[in-house]
Amino acid sequence: AGRCGIRESRPASAGASQQEITSLLSLYGGQFSSEQEIRVNSPFWILNIPSEEMARGLMKRTVCAKSIFELWGHGRSAGELYASLKNCPMDKMLPYLQSDSTYKVHIHTFNKTLTQAQKIKKIDALEFLPFKGKVNLKNPEHIFWILEDYGMDPNNVPEEPFHLYFGRWQIADGQRELIESYSVKKRHFIGNTSMDACLSFIMANHGRVKPNDVVYDPFVGTGGLLISSAHFGAYVCGTDIDYNTIHGLGKASRKNQKWRGPDENIRANLRQYGLEKYYLDALVSDSSRPIWRKGMLFDAIITDPPYGIREATRRTGSPKETVKSSEKSTENHIFVSSSYHLSDIFFDLLKFAAEYLVMGGRLVYWLPIYRPEYTEDIIPRHPCLKLISNCEQMLSSHTSRRLITMEKVKEFKDQDQNSYQLDAQYMPYRGHNSFREKYFSGVTKRIAKEEKDNQK
Repeated sequence: AGRCGIRESRPASAGASQQEITSLLSLYGGQFSSEQEIRVNSPFWILNIPSEEMARGLMKRTVCAKSIFELWGHGRSAGELYASLKNCPMDKMLPYLQSDSTYKVHIHTFNKTLTQAQKIKKIDALEFLPFKGKVNLKNPEHIFWILEDYGMDPNNVPEEPFHLYFGRWQIADGQRELIESYSVKKRHFIGNTSMDACLSFIMANHGRVKPNDVVYDPFVGTGGLLISSAHFGAYVCGTDIDYNTIHGLGKASRKNQKWRGPDENIRANLRQYGLEKYYLDALVSDSSRPIWRKGMLFDAIITDPPYGIREATRRTGSPKETVKSSEKSTENHIFVSSSYHLSDIFFDLLKFAAEYLVMGGRLVYWLPIYRPEYTEDIIPRHPCLKLISNCEQMLSSHTSRRLITMEKVKEFKDQDQNSYQLDAQYMPYRGHNSFREKYFSGVTKRIAKEEKDNQK
Protein backbone atom coordinates (compact mmCIF):
# COMPACT_ATOMS: atom_id res chain seq x y z
CA ALA A 1 0.00 0.00 0.00
CA GLY A 2 1.38 3.43 -0.89
CA ARG A 3 2.00 5.94 1.87
CA CYS A 4 2.90 9.59 1.43
CA GLY A 5 4.81 11.11 4.34
CA ILE A 6 5.44 14.77 5.02
CA ARG A 7 9.09 15.24 5.81
CA GLU A 8 10.54 18.47 7.19
CA SER A 9 14.30 18.89 7.26
CA ARG A 10 15.87 18.92 10.72
CA PRO A 11 19.30 20.28 11.85
CA ALA A 12 21.23 17.21 10.67
CA SER A 13 20.37 18.04 7.02
CA ALA A 14 17.92 16.56 4.54
CA GLY A 15 20.35 13.71 3.89
CA ALA A 16 20.19 12.61 7.53
CA SER A 17 16.39 12.79 7.37
CA GLN A 18 16.32 10.54 4.33
CA GLN A 19 18.72 8.08 5.91
CA GLU A 20 16.68 8.02 9.12
CA ILE A 21 13.58 7.01 7.14
CA THR A 22 15.60 4.54 5.04
CA SER A 23 17.04 2.87 8.17
CA LEU A 24 13.61 2.59 9.79
CA LEU A 25 12.08 1.21 6.60
CA SER A 26 14.75 -1.50 6.50
CA LEU A 27 14.02 -2.23 10.17
CA TYR A 28 10.27 -2.59 9.56
CA GLY A 29 10.36 -4.15 6.09
CA GLY A 30 9.31 -1.23 3.85
CA GLN A 31 11.09 0.65 1.08
CA PHE A 32 10.97 3.81 -1.01
CA SER A 33 8.62 3.72 -3.97
CA SER A 34 10.23 2.63 -7.25
CA GLU A 35 7.78 4.93 -9.05
CA GLN A 36 9.42 8.11 -7.81
CA GLU A 37 13.02 9.14 -7.58
CA ILE A 38 13.78 10.46 -4.11
CA ARG A 39 13.92 14.23 -4.31
CA VAL A 40 15.95 15.29 -1.28
CA ASN A 41 14.74 18.88 -1.61
CA SER A 42 11.07 17.91 -1.59
CA PRO A 43 9.02 17.83 1.63
CA PHE A 44 6.97 14.85 0.36
CA TRP A 45 8.18 11.30 -0.21
CA ILE A 46 6.32 8.22 -1.45
CA LEU A 47 7.00 5.04 0.52
CA ASN A 48 5.95 1.43 -0.06
CA ILE A 49 4.78 -0.03 3.25
CA PRO A 50 2.87 -3.35 3.33
CA SER A 51 0.54 -2.51 6.23
CA GLU A 52 -0.78 0.30 8.39
CA GLU A 53 0.66 -1.47 11.44
CA MET A 54 4.13 -1.24 9.92
CA ALA A 55 3.54 2.42 9.02
CA ARG A 56 2.60 3.19 12.62
CA GLY A 57 5.71 1.37 13.83
CA LEU A 58 7.87 3.60 11.65
CA MET A 59 6.13 6.76 12.84
CA LYS A 60 6.61 5.76 16.49
CA ARG A 61 10.34 6.15 15.84
CA THR A 62 10.96 9.00 13.43
CA VAL A 63 11.65 12.56 14.55
CA CYS A 64 12.13 13.76 10.95
CA ALA A 65 8.79 12.83 9.38
CA LYS A 66 5.76 14.82 10.46
CA SER A 67 2.86 12.65 9.24
CA ILE A 68 2.12 9.65 7.07
CA PHE A 69 -0.88 9.26 4.77
CA GLU A 70 -2.48 6.52 2.71
CA LEU A 71 -1.82 7.72 -0.84
CA TRP A 72 -4.80 7.59 -3.21
CA GLY A 73 -3.42 9.63 -6.09
CA HIS A 74 -0.65 12.01 -7.21
CA GLY A 75 0.53 13.91 -10.25
CA ARG A 76 2.54 16.83 -11.59
CA SER A 77 -0.60 18.79 -12.37
CA ALA A 78 -4.23 18.91 -11.23
CA GLY A 79 -5.23 16.91 -14.32
CA GLU A 80 -2.71 14.17 -13.57
CA LEU A 81 -3.87 14.05 -9.93
CA TYR A 82 -7.54 13.66 -10.96
CA ALA A 83 -6.66 10.95 -13.49
CA SER A 84 -4.65 9.13 -10.82
CA LEU A 85 -7.57 9.32 -8.37
CA LYS A 86 -9.99 7.94 -10.97
CA ASN A 87 -7.70 4.94 -11.38
CA CYS A 88 -7.48 4.31 -7.62
CA PRO A 89 -9.06 0.92 -6.74
CA MET A 90 -12.63 1.51 -5.53
CA ASP A 91 -12.39 -1.17 -2.84
CA LYS A 92 -9.58 0.86 -1.29
CA MET A 93 -11.71 4.02 -1.08
CA LEU A 94 -15.26 2.81 -0.36
CA PRO A 95 -14.80 1.88 3.34
CA TYR A 96 -14.11 5.57 4.06
CA LEU A 97 -16.86 7.06 1.86
CA GLN A 98 -19.96 5.42 3.37
CA SER A 99 -23.18 7.40 3.93
CA ASP A 100 -23.07 6.89 7.71
CA SER A 101 -19.57 8.42 8.01
CA THR A 102 -18.34 11.99 8.41
CA TYR A 103 -15.34 13.58 6.75
CA LYS A 104 -13.49 16.76 5.83
CA VAL A 105 -10.84 17.69 3.26
CA HIS A 106 -7.80 19.65 4.37
CA ILE A 107 -5.30 21.41 2.08
CA HIS A 108 -1.60 21.68 2.95
CA THR A 109 0.63 23.78 0.70
CA PHE A 110 4.39 23.87 1.05
CA ASN A 111 6.06 27.23 0.25
CA LYS A 112 2.80 28.99 -0.68
CA THR A 113 -0.26 30.38 1.10
CA LEU A 114 -3.69 30.00 -0.54
CA THR A 115 -6.77 32.10 0.09
CA GLN A 116 -9.87 30.42 1.47
CA ALA A 117 -11.57 30.86 -1.90
CA GLN A 118 -8.69 29.08 -3.66
CA LYS A 119 -8.88 26.21 -1.18
CA ILE A 120 -12.64 25.80 -1.64
CA LYS A 121 -12.21 25.76 -5.42
CA LYS A 122 -9.64 22.95 -5.16
CA ILE A 123 -11.88 20.96 -2.82
CA ASP A 124 -14.94 21.41 -5.08
CA ALA A 125 -12.90 20.06 -8.00
CA LEU A 126 -12.89 16.67 -6.22
CA GLU A 127 -16.67 16.27 -6.54
CA PHE A 128 -16.13 13.32 -8.89
CA LEU A 129 -15.02 11.25 -5.86
CA PRO A 130 -17.95 9.19 -4.50
CA PHE A 131 -18.25 10.87 -1.08
CA LYS A 132 -21.55 9.74 0.48
CA GLY A 133 -21.05 10.84 4.08
CA LYS A 134 -21.60 14.20 5.71
CA VAL A 135 -19.04 16.98 6.05
CA ASN A 136 -17.97 17.58 9.66
CA LEU A 137 -15.27 20.22 10.06
CA LYS A 138 -14.87 19.89 13.84
CA ASN A 139 -14.77 16.17 14.60
CA PRO A 140 -14.82 14.05 11.41
CA GLU A 141 -14.26 10.30 11.34
CA HIS A 142 -12.05 10.57 8.25
CA ILE A 143 -9.71 13.37 7.17
CA PHE A 144 -8.50 13.64 3.60
CA TRP A 145 -5.58 15.81 2.56
CA ILE A 146 -4.57 17.60 -0.61
CA LEU A 147 -0.79 18.15 -0.44
CA GLU A 148 0.85 20.62 -2.85
CA ASP A 149 4.57 21.11 -3.34
CA TYR A 150 5.61 24.58 -4.58
CA GLY A 151 9.36 23.97 -4.27
CA MET A 152 11.94 25.14 -1.74
CA ASP A 153 12.72 28.66 -2.98
CA PRO A 154 10.61 31.29 -1.14
CA ASN A 155 11.88 33.96 -3.55
CA ASN A 156 10.68 32.11 -6.63
CA VAL A 157 7.28 30.57 -5.92
CA PRO A 158 5.59 29.12 -9.03
CA GLU A 159 1.95 29.75 -9.93
CA GLU A 160 1.21 26.02 -10.08
CA PRO A 161 2.64 23.31 -7.80
CA PHE A 162 5.41 21.01 -8.95
CA HIS A 163 3.60 18.00 -7.54
CA LEU A 164 0.20 17.24 -5.97
CA TYR A 165 -0.90 14.39 -3.70
CA PHE A 166 -4.24 13.25 -2.28
CA GLY A 167 -4.58 10.81 0.56
CA ARG A 168 -6.25 9.74 3.77
CA TRP A 169 -4.88 10.69 7.16
CA GLN A 170 -5.41 8.75 10.35
CA ILE A 171 -2.39 6.60 9.79
CA ALA A 172 0.02 8.25 12.25
CA ASP A 173 2.06 11.32 13.15
CA GLY A 174 5.81 11.31 13.87
CA GLN A 175 7.54 11.76 17.21
CA ARG A 176 8.48 15.42 16.94
CA GLU A 177 7.33 16.04 20.52
CA LEU A 178 10.32 13.99 21.72
CA ILE A 179 12.60 16.86 20.72
CA GLU A 180 10.95 19.11 23.28
CA SER A 181 10.31 16.55 26.03
CA TYR A 182 13.95 15.36 25.92
CA SER A 183 15.40 18.85 25.46
CA VAL A 184 18.91 19.29 26.88
CA LYS A 185 17.71 22.54 28.48
CA LYS A 186 15.53 20.50 30.85
CA ARG A 187 18.03 17.71 31.50
CA HIS A 188 19.35 17.02 34.99
CA PHE A 189 23.00 16.42 34.02
CA ILE A 190 24.64 18.16 31.06
CA GLY A 191 28.15 18.91 29.80
CA ASN A 192 29.82 21.19 27.29
CA THR A 193 29.11 18.82 24.41
CA SER A 194 25.79 17.20 25.38
CA MET A 195 24.10 16.11 22.15
CA ASP A 196 20.96 17.86 20.91
CA ALA A 197 17.90 15.67 21.55
CA CYS A 198 16.80 15.65 17.90
CA LEU A 199 20.22 14.52 16.69
CA SER A 200 20.37 11.86 19.42
CA PHE A 201 17.14 10.27 18.19
CA ILE A 202 18.27 10.51 14.56
CA MET A 203 21.49 8.67 15.46
CA ALA A 204 19.58 5.94 17.31
CA ASN A 205 17.34 5.50 14.26
CA HIS A 206 20.34 5.39 11.91
CA GLY A 207 21.67 2.64 14.18
CA ARG A 208 18.34 0.76 13.93
CA VAL A 209 18.23 0.46 17.73
CA LYS A 210 15.42 -1.81 18.88
CA PRO A 211 14.13 -3.28 22.16
CA ASN A 212 16.58 -5.53 24.06
CA ASP A 213 19.58 -4.41 22.01
CA VAL A 214 22.82 -3.60 23.85
CA VAL A 215 24.09 -0.16 22.81
CA TYR A 216 27.52 1.19 23.68
CA ASP A 217 29.04 4.70 23.61
CA PRO A 218 32.85 4.74 24.04
CA PHE A 219 32.86 8.55 24.50
CA VAL A 220 29.79 8.64 26.68
CA GLY A 221 30.20 12.06 28.33
CA THR A 222 26.94 12.92 30.11
CA GLY A 223 25.07 10.05 28.40
CA GLY A 224 22.89 11.98 25.97
CA LEU A 225 23.19 9.31 23.29
CA LEU A 226 22.32 6.56 25.78
CA ILE A 227 19.00 8.26 26.54
CA SER A 228 17.62 8.05 23.00
CA SER A 229 18.61 4.38 22.67
CA ALA A 230 17.08 3.55 26.06
CA HIS A 231 13.87 5.31 24.97
CA PHE A 232 13.60 2.71 22.20
CA GLY A 233 14.04 -0.15 24.70
CA ALA A 234 17.78 -0.86 24.38
CA TYR A 235 20.10 -1.59 27.30
CA VAL A 236 22.84 1.03 27.34
CA CYS A 237 26.38 1.43 28.65
CA GLY A 238 29.42 3.56 27.97
CA THR A 239 32.94 4.58 28.89
CA ASP A 240 34.80 7.87 29.12
CA ILE A 241 38.33 8.87 30.06
CA ASP A 242 37.06 11.80 32.15
CA TYR A 243 36.79 10.62 35.76
CA ASN A 244 34.89 13.74 36.86
CA THR A 245 32.23 13.41 34.18
CA ILE A 246 31.55 9.73 34.85
CA HIS A 247 31.24 10.38 38.59
CA GLY A 248 29.38 13.69 38.26
CA LEU A 249 32.11 15.71 40.00
CA GLY A 250 33.86 19.00 39.35
CA LYS A 251 32.70 22.22 37.74
CA ALA A 252 29.19 22.46 36.34
CA SER A 253 28.41 23.31 32.72
CA ARG A 254 25.26 25.27 33.56
CA LYS A 255 25.22 29.02 33.74
CA ASN A 256 25.11 30.41 37.30
CA GLN A 257 26.14 27.03 38.78
CA LYS A 258 29.75 26.59 39.91
CA TRP A 259 29.88 22.94 40.95
CA ARG A 260 27.92 19.84 40.01
CA GLY A 261 25.34 18.68 42.52
CA PRO A 262 25.42 15.40 44.50
CA ASP A 263 23.10 13.60 42.05
CA GLU A 264 24.30 14.94 38.71
CA ASN A 265 25.33 11.83 36.80
CA ILE A 266 24.35 9.62 33.86
CA ARG A 267 22.13 7.36 35.94
CA ALA A 268 20.15 10.39 37.13
CA ASN A 269 19.56 11.39 33.49
CA LEU A 270 18.09 7.97 32.71
CA ARG A 271 16.03 8.09 35.89
CA GLN A 272 14.64 11.51 34.90
CA TYR A 273 12.94 9.93 31.86
CA GLY A 274 11.89 6.70 33.58
CA LEU A 275 14.60 4.72 31.73
CA GLU A 276 16.87 3.69 34.61
CA LYS A 277 16.02 0.01 34.14
CA TYR A 278 17.84 0.11 30.78
CA TYR A 279 21.05 1.53 32.25
CA LEU A 280 23.82 -1.06 32.55
CA ASP A 281 26.74 1.11 33.68
CA ALA A 282 29.34 3.71 32.71
CA LEU A 283 33.04 3.08 33.29
CA VAL A 284 36.09 5.30 33.52
CA SER A 285 38.16 3.91 30.68
CA ASP A 286 40.38 4.89 27.77
CA SER A 287 38.74 3.95 24.46
CA SER A 288 42.16 3.25 22.94
CA ARG A 289 42.91 0.52 25.51
CA PRO A 290 41.14 -2.89 25.36
CA ILE A 291 39.03 -3.68 28.41
CA TRP A 292 36.36 -6.00 26.94
CA ARG A 293 36.47 -9.76 26.61
CA LYS A 294 36.76 -11.04 23.06
CA GLY A 295 33.52 -11.59 21.18
CA MET A 296 30.62 -9.78 19.57
CA LEU A 297 29.01 -7.85 22.42
CA PHE A 298 27.10 -4.86 21.04
CA ASP A 299 24.14 -4.48 18.68
CA ALA A 300 25.02 -0.84 18.01
CA ILE A 301 27.83 1.59 18.82
CA ILE A 302 26.57 5.18 18.77
CA THR A 303 29.00 7.93 19.70
CA ASP A 304 30.30 11.46 19.21
CA PRO A 305 34.10 11.44 19.63
CA PRO A 306 35.86 14.63 20.79
CA TYR A 307 37.21 16.93 18.06
CA GLY A 308 39.60 18.95 20.22
CA ILE A 309 37.39 22.08 20.14
CA ARG A 310 35.26 22.09 23.29
CA GLU A 311 36.64 18.80 24.65
CA ALA A 312 40.27 17.66 24.48
CA THR A 313 41.33 14.60 22.50
CA ARG A 314 43.41 12.55 24.91
CA ARG A 315 44.23 9.06 26.05
CA THR A 316 46.09 7.53 28.97
CA GLY A 317 49.85 7.81 28.66
CA SER A 318 53.09 7.27 30.50
CA PRO A 319 55.15 9.69 32.60
CA LYS A 320 58.03 8.92 30.23
CA GLU A 321 56.18 10.29 27.21
CA THR A 322 57.37 13.64 25.93
CA VAL A 323 53.92 15.17 25.72
CA LYS A 324 52.23 14.72 29.07
CA SER A 325 50.12 16.44 31.66
CA SER A 326 48.89 15.53 35.11
CA GLU A 327 45.28 16.11 35.95
CA LYS A 328 43.75 15.97 39.35
CA SER A 329 40.07 15.59 40.17
CA THR A 330 38.22 16.55 43.31
CA GLU A 331 38.69 12.98 44.53
CA ASN A 332 42.51 13.10 44.23
CA HIS A 333 42.31 10.83 41.21
CA ILE A 334 45.50 11.41 39.24
CA PHE A 335 46.37 10.12 35.79
CA VAL A 336 48.71 11.03 33.00
CA SER A 337 47.30 11.75 29.55
CA SER A 338 48.89 12.16 26.15
CA SER A 339 47.63 13.60 22.87
CA TYR A 340 45.31 11.44 20.80
CA HIS A 341 45.30 12.30 17.11
CA LEU A 342 41.93 12.52 15.37
CA SER A 343 42.99 9.94 12.80
CA ASP A 344 43.87 7.49 15.59
CA ILE A 345 40.57 8.15 17.39
CA PHE A 346 38.49 7.23 14.36
CA PHE A 347 40.54 4.27 13.18
CA ASP A 348 40.60 2.86 16.71
CA LEU A 349 36.82 3.32 16.76
CA LEU A 350 36.41 1.42 13.48
CA LYS A 351 38.68 -1.40 14.69
CA PHE A 352 36.69 -1.67 17.90
CA ALA A 353 33.36 -1.73 16.02
CA ALA A 354 34.64 -4.36 13.59
CA GLU A 355 35.61 -6.61 16.48
CA TYR A 356 32.80 -6.07 19.00
CA LEU A 357 29.67 -5.40 16.91
CA VAL A 358 27.36 -8.32 16.17
CA MET A 359 26.95 -9.18 12.50
CA GLY A 360 24.60 -6.62 10.98
CA GLY A 361 25.19 -4.27 13.91
CA ARG A 362 25.74 -0.60 13.18
CA LEU A 363 28.32 2.03 14.06
CA VAL A 364 27.03 5.63 14.02
CA TYR A 365 29.39 8.52 14.73
CA TRP A 366 30.24 12.14 13.86
CA LEU A 367 33.36 12.95 11.83
CA PRO A 368 34.63 16.59 11.83
CA ILE A 369 35.60 17.96 8.41
CA TYR A 370 37.54 20.96 7.12
CA ARG A 371 35.34 21.62 4.09
CA PRO A 372 37.91 23.10 1.65
CA GLU A 373 39.92 19.85 1.86
CA TYR A 374 37.03 17.37 2.04
CA THR A 375 36.70 14.44 -0.32
CA GLU A 376 34.93 11.13 0.29
CA ASP A 377 38.31 9.41 0.17
CA ILE A 378 39.13 10.58 3.69
CA ILE A 379 36.17 8.77 5.29
CA PRO A 380 37.83 6.05 7.43
CA ARG A 381 37.10 2.52 6.16
CA HIS A 382 37.49 -1.00 7.47
CA PRO A 383 37.12 -4.30 5.56
CA CYS A 384 34.57 -5.58 8.09
CA LEU A 385 32.37 -2.48 7.87
CA LYS A 386 30.19 -1.26 5.01
CA LEU A 387 29.48 2.46 4.65
CA ILE A 388 25.69 2.92 4.76
CA SER A 389 25.33 6.71 4.79
CA ASN A 390 27.35 9.91 5.00
CA CYS A 391 25.37 13.08 5.84
CA GLU A 392 26.68 16.60 6.40
CA GLN A 393 25.80 19.07 9.14
CA MET A 394 27.27 22.53 8.61
CA LEU A 395 29.17 24.04 11.55
CA SER A 396 30.58 27.11 9.80
CA SER A 397 31.45 28.28 6.29
CA HIS A 398 34.65 26.22 6.36
CA THR A 399 33.89 23.37 8.78
CA SER A 400 31.21 20.74 9.12
CA ARG A 401 30.73 17.30 10.56
CA ARG A 402 29.58 14.17 8.78
CA LEU A 403 27.15 11.73 10.37
CA ILE A 404 28.66 8.38 9.36
CA THR A 405 26.68 5.13 9.55
CA MET A 406 28.44 1.80 8.96
CA GLU A 407 27.23 -1.79 9.20
CA LYS A 408 29.25 -4.89 10.10
CA VAL A 409 29.18 -7.24 7.11
CA LYS A 410 32.23 -9.46 7.72
CA GLU A 411 33.42 -11.43 10.72
CA PHE A 412 36.49 -9.91 12.37
CA LYS A 413 39.75 -11.85 11.99
CA ASP A 414 43.16 -11.24 13.55
CA GLN A 415 44.53 -10.10 10.17
CA ASP A 416 41.96 -7.27 10.19
CA GLN A 417 43.54 -5.77 13.32
CA ASN A 418 45.70 -3.20 11.52
CA SER A 419 44.39 -3.48 7.98
CA TYR A 420 43.68 0.26 7.82
CA GLN A 421 47.44 0.99 7.94
CA LEU A 422 47.79 -0.53 4.49
CA ASP A 423 44.96 1.55 3.10
CA ALA A 424 46.05 4.44 0.89
CA GLN A 425 43.26 6.66 2.23
CA TYR A 426 44.65 6.50 5.79
CA MET A 427 47.41 9.01 5.07
CA PRO A 428 45.16 11.76 3.62
CA TYR A 429 43.01 11.63 6.74
CA ARG A 430 46.02 12.24 8.98
CA GLY A 431 45.93 15.81 7.66
CA HIS A 432 42.77 16.31 9.71
CA ASN A 433 44.80 15.95 12.89
CA SER A 434 45.15 19.72 12.54
CA PHE A 435 41.35 20.20 12.48
CA ARG A 436 41.46 22.26 15.67
CA GLU A 437 44.02 24.69 14.26
CA LYS A 438 42.09 25.01 11.00
CA TYR A 439 38.84 25.53 12.89
CA PHE A 440 40.18 28.38 15.01
CA SER A 441 42.07 29.81 12.06
CA GLY A 442 38.74 30.22 10.29
CA VAL A 443 37.18 31.79 13.39
CA THR A 444 40.05 34.28 13.68
CA LYS A 445 39.76 35.23 10.00
CA ARG A 446 36.00 35.73 10.32
CA ILE A 447 36.38 37.99 13.36
CA ALA A 448 39.07 40.02 11.60
CA LYS A 449 36.82 40.42 8.54
CA GLU A 450 33.85 41.51 10.68
CA GLU A 451 36.02 44.10 12.48
CA LYS A 452 37.32 45.39 9.14
CA ASP A 453 33.78 45.66 7.76
CA ASN A 454 32.62 47.54 10.86
CA GLN A 455 35.39 50.10 10.41
CA LYS A 456 34.22 50.98 6.89
